[in-house]
Amino acid sequence: MRKLFAPLLIVTAAMFVYAPVMIAQAPYESTMLLIQKIFYFHVPSWIAMYGAIFVCGIESAIFLFRRKPSAERVASAAAELAVLFGLFGLVTGPLWGRKAWGVWWQWDARLTTSLLLELIFVGYLLVRKYGGPGSDKLAAAIGIFGMANVPFVYKSVDIWRTVHPQTSVVPLLLTSAPGMAAPFAFCAMAFILLLVLLLALRVGLEHQRAALDQLYLAEE
Repeated sequence: MRKLFAPLLIVTAAMFVYAPVMIAQAPYESTMLLIQKIFYFHVPSWIAMYGAIFVCGIESAIFLFRRKPSAERVASAAAELAVLFGLFGLVTGPLWGRKAWGVWWQWDARLTTSLLLELIFVGYLLVRKYGGPGSDKLAAAIGIFGMANVPFVYKSVDIWRTVHPQTSVVPLLLTSAPGMAAPFAFCAMAFILLLVLLLALRVGLEHQRAALDQLYLAEE
């Protein structure tokens, strides 16, 4: 990963620089017009958040059942990124909703469950930092619980009546306006690469901290 890091960093930076150009050239949605272009950052940020959550949940399970300290470090790093990308989605969503729905926030199923999912991983970080002895196992359980909630958050718009568009809207939007598909895929890939890069940095930092702790213990 160290050899690939620099090329991936250059590619990711170039993609984020070029993304506004692709978004500007994408066709307007017929009802929301310019404001709809938030879609190209809002949805990919949630994709990145879901990716971070699954990494956190899977690594948390590995830590709980196999007692691998390295898995706990990966899970902790992924939880931080889940909060980061989730916050980005919670900010861009109301900006879009204010124009589309006329209000900044609605306590509907998707928005409420998304906020709760964000708070779950904020809780993970708080438990991990301030929980004391055994907090690593409790945080791991929270990570698994958070991962289990992702399908409910995603399908909530299909199960309950909600002002948020259903899951079928994105495929319909991309097929009805083919010019939107390429910018969306481009932005989604940019966010996924950003997730991979940030995760690699955070995991590397956690490994260095663990090695430093081992040196301190050896000195004592």
